[in-house]
Amino acid sequence: MRDNRPAQEQAPADLPARFESDTDTDLTGSTAEEIAAAQQEAARDMGW
Repeated sequence: MRDNRPAQEQAPADLPARFESDTDTDLTGSTAEEIAAAQQEAARDMGW
């Protein structure tokens, strides 16, 4: 089985920048629902 831990550890660090660039929104004003949607999109893009 392939070890995905490095990618899984990096993903949370990448989410704020990804979310802000995809939505043109300041992350500090984001709702929990918006953050969850961005996390799901990033996970889908990474094939999780």
